[in-house]
Amino acid sequence: MRVIGTAVVLAGLWLLMSGVYTTMVVGLGAVSVVLVVYVLQRMDTVDGDRVEIRLKPLASVGYFIWLLAEIAKSSWSVTRIVLSPKMPIVQHLFSVPHTQKTDLGQVIFANSITLTPGTLTVETDLGYFLVHALAYAPEDMDALADMDGRVSAIEHPKVA
Repeated sequence: MRVIGTAVVLAGLWLLMSGVYTTMVVGLGAVSVVLVVYVLQRMDTVDGDRVEIRLKPLASVGYFIWLLAEIAKSSWSVTRIVLSPKMPIVQHLFSVPHTQKTDLGQVIFANSITLTPGTLTVETDLGYFLVHALAYAPEDMDALADMDGRVSAIEHPKVA
């Protein structure tokens, strides 16, 4: 069932992103999907490592919408800094603790930091991320703590 689901999702993405529905393009897409599913199956045979996606669906959609708004606000802020004649850049490298319980939650948090213009997750370690900010302000820690809490809230609790 997982193989069929993967193939359907990949085929759907291929069709949506290509936007061309000629026989050749759809045929190449089908071949690509089959090849990717085959490689994924082979990888599963070798290591058996799977990522469990344990997220709350509605909370995840809400988080994604919130993140888009944060990206827009941050883009505006970075644009103002870059276009300012004085370029008030205050670079800073600092550690940000994270509270996510799953690897997927940590990846979502780290990528959310990187997706937000002006910040970049440089390194990961147990319990924290090393983050670089283009224009650091003490309020950034509060904003990152809020983001951390929101990402932790979309994680589905692990059933024992």
